Amino acid sequence: MALELARQLELRGHDVEILFQEDIPPSKFLPARLNELHFAAGVARHIFSKRDRYDVVYLRAPNGCVYGALRRLLFAKGAPPYVAELAALEERRVYAIRQETRKGAGWDNKWKNRAWHRVYHMPRFRWSIKTADAVACATREVWSYLQLAYGLPANRVIYLPHAVGGRFLREREYQPFRSPKLLFVGWWLLPRGTNYIIAAFTELCRRLPGTQLTIAGSIVGPEEILRQFPEAVRSSVSVIPLVPSEQMPDVYAAHDIFVFPSFFEALPLVLLEAMASGMPVVTAETCGMMDAVRNDWNGILVPPGDSQAIVDAVLRLSASRDLRERLGTNARETARWFSWERIGGILEGVLLKAVEEAKAGTAREPHSAAATEKQASPRVAPYKER
Repeated sequence: MALELARQLELRGHDVEILFQEDIPPSKFLPARLNELHFAAGVARHIFSKRDRYDVVYLRAPNGCVYGALRRLLFAKGAPPYVAELAALEERRVYAIRQETRKGAGWDNKWKNRAWHRVYHMPRFRWSIKTADAVACATREVWSYLQLAYGLPANRVIYLPHAVGGRFLREREYQPFRSPKLLFVGWWLLPRGTNYIIAAFTELCRRLPGTQLTIAGSIVGPEEILRQFPEAVRSSVSVIPLVPSEQMPDVYAAHDIFVFPSFFEALPLVLLEAMASGMPVVTAETCGMMDAVRNDWNGILVPPGDSQAIVDAVLRLSASRDLRERLGTNARETARWFSWERIGGILEGVLLKAVEEAKAGTAREPHSAAATEKQASPRVAPYKER
């Protein structure tokens, strides 16, 4: 995503530099769990050492925590304005873990993990947000939460959703079938609702013999994933750990229904890609998924953590070619709005405004959560941690 945003800014005449995690080697002295903080410090050091080179910096939270704090506390003269990007809420992650724990299915819920999250992860996110001149949010949930819980003024919070490339926009023929080919794309992790995919798929194989599931881009190898499924259905599951980006449009085209019941997301690129391909999608009614999907208009939203709802949605879609065509066609038209050209234009406006306000010396409230709604200029430095 950082590369595509940089390309859009460059097409508009801006000079963009991207700093990746690999550009700042991990510390030889700090433990590995502090690598992210070390990276944030390296980002700050890099910016301050070249402050005359940049007109504005665009930092993904929590990577801006050190730069934002130093710039705010030390009133660093000449330091370029700072726009933060916040894709999803850590508060949503905590909520999802608690809900799943109550059902006995929680992940990452050991007291040490909870304590570490409270004293290490959350402060870095909060500092990244509170010291930024503006915050670009990938979802409307984040956009609202930052105003209500963090007290950010509405004009300092910008809705900047993710986008999908035009190569994913394809026409699709919606043929009748007896059993569907389901597709999940992304890292195979418990927060993605994988347990519920397994339960739903097992039931669907019983109800619709011949149902198939492909798990693409899982990173995790087939052996580790397949042993999580009941032995009776493993032969119906295909795992492709890595898929070249240029092949992904063909992967979507080869399947019937996209299933993505994640608990914690921004606006998933894979969801937009599937919608652009004309696939009917079944996804969780939470986070950024609701920004793109309207239930029963361009997809089906199901409650998070509900395998039976996934089963019911797939059965509905499998039984009606007309429903698949209606939802898929509307999904493709929705995806057209989430174009990189449009999103790049929004980001450019955000960054340019930040530069203008910095040049005009717009005052910041000493204790305000944010300070200036920033935008880009001829020399832009977006940073993203891989």
